[in-house]
Parts: sequence; C-alpha cells; structure tokens
Amino acid sequence: MRKWQIKSSRTKRIGVLLFERFSNHCLANAVEPLRAVNSLLGWQAYDWSYLSVDGAPVTSSSGLPVSVQASLGRASGGDVLMLLPSYGYRSYATPDMLRALRQAAVRFQAVAGLDMGSWLMAAAGLLEGRRATIHWDEIEDFHEAFPEVQVQRERLVMDGNRWSCGGAMTSFELAQRMIAIDHGEALRTEVAALFMQGDDGSWDEGLPRNPSNTVAVALAVMRDNQEYPLTMPQIAQQLGLKPRRMTALFQSELGTGPLQAYRRIRLQAARRLVQKTGLGVAEIALRSGYENASAMTRAYRQEFRETPQQTRRRDYNKDDF
Repeated sequence: MRKWQIKSSRTKRIGVLLFERFSNHCLANAVEPLRAVNSLLGWQAYDWSYLSVDGAPVTSSSGLPVSVQASLGRASGGDVLMLLPSYGYRSYATPDMLRALRQAAVRFQAVAGLDMGSWLMAAAGLLEGRRATIHWDEIEDFHEAFPEVQVQRERLVMDGNRWSCGGAMTSFELAQRMIAIDHGEALRTEVAALFMQGDDGSWDEGLPRNPSNTVAVALAVMRDNQEYPLTMPQIAQQLGLKPRRMTALFQSELGTGPLQAYRRIRLQAARRLVQKTGLGVAEIALRSGYENASAMTRAYRQEFRETPQQTRRRDYNKDDF
C-alpha cells in the first residue's frame, strides 16, 4: 500500500561504492534526487559518501575524477550501500573485493546494485535465492553465471534488503522508490517534477494509456492549472474518465485522492515562490489558486508545518544542502 506522506526526521546514511570507469550518468541519477530532497525539506534527509575498494580516487567512463571519503573496508556502515561498476565489471570480482563486499553487507542494512552492480553482488553470494535484475545487455549471461539467482527482466527489483536496477535511467527510478518509501509519494512526485520526469502530459495516441500514464497526465493537467484550479469532474473529463475511476487510480498509484494531490501541487508551487521570489504572501496566494492570503497560509502551515514567512526566513539563513 503506497502512502502519500510519511513524516520522518531521520537522516539516512548511504555509501556509494565506485569502480573505475563507472557511469557518471548512473551516479548522477542516483544521488541528485536525494540532493533535491534535502533542498526541498530544508534538512539533510540523505547523507552519502563516496567509497572505492582501496580508498583511491576513481575516474568515470567519461573521464570525470571523483575523490572518495574512505575505502570499502573502512566504511562505517549505514542504511544503504550502492554498488556502481559499469565497464570492466567482471575484472573487479576478485577474492579480496568479494570478501570486503560480504563484510560491508553486514554493516549496511541494504545493498543495491546499480548498472552492473548485481553481478558483483551475486559473485559475493549476496543474491542467493533472491530476485534481481541487471543491465539488460547482460541479463542472459547473468542468468547463466548465477543460476541460484532469480533473474528477472525488470527495470527495478527490490527483494527485501537486496535491490538491483539496470542502467542510468533505472538508477533514477531506484532513488525515486527510496524517496517514496522513506517520505511518501507526495515528495516523490515533487522530485519527479523538478527533473521533468514522467508527467509531461503527453502520450502516444496510438497506444492505450496504462493507469500510471493516466495519473501522470492528470498531474500534468493540475500543474498547468494552478492559478485558476479546475474541478475534479473537469479534470476527469479531460482524461476521458468518470471522477470515481480517476479517484480509484490516484488511490492505487499514489495513496491519496486527486483533490489532495492537486492541493499539494498548488502548495508546492507556493513554496517555490516563497523560496525563489520576493513576492508577498497575498500575491503568492493568488498565483497558487487561493482567494486570499489567510486561506493559503492555513493550508501551507498544515502541509509544511511552518508558515510562508518561516520558510522564507529559514531559507535565507540556511546553508545549501
């Protein structure tokens, strides 16, 4: 059951284990959504450190050098260990590295294989009897090399505390899933919108829309109509649905109704105006679809547990995350 909002004040600690010639695209897609969460929430919900097997700097496949904070053996542990090997991944499966990986898996609550990371997890015995995926270019070899793993041709697989995904775009999806689990679908959709992912309102007219696409289109319609909000029947009509069916899809996909999602979108827009502009609260209220500043401030305080004025003061004084 997906939840719309989850209240949390706990910082999640993540180790990102990089190997030579790792995909920088994959790395950015994994950590940038977490950075966005810190910025949106105004506190450090995620704290990550870069690791390498021996503690030496590593260089991405595109030539970007990355300094690391520690070697894998000296990493103190945390909530999630992300493995990011890309090119030449088989050469990294040495006895010493696999031993260090098994030891690290004890110190981290979950281990996630990004790109070709599942191969190293399987070689270390961390996926025995587990469901897992890998970059689809290598999925047949993966299945043959590790028959004890339940290999699935999926973009993302989360089997208990063993997670896996394929290439660069699926790393973003993994980060999004983490955000939803830790903080709820409301924050996940806000981060997705920041990266213009998944809700541009377009679809192939020649193909039937699946429920996820329908909800994404509905969210895009809501974002396009914030100053003068539409009614739920009007949105449902644009989607070619009955209001009751639209509500059921929202509850299934996001764990909340369309009215609550619409309210959150408008308040997110209000918060961005508070943070990024010098507009007064009355003007921000009008631009967010509220008739007056008092109504918007009440809704804002209920949603974000602070007033617009408090947000503006906090953002003015805080360091960037």
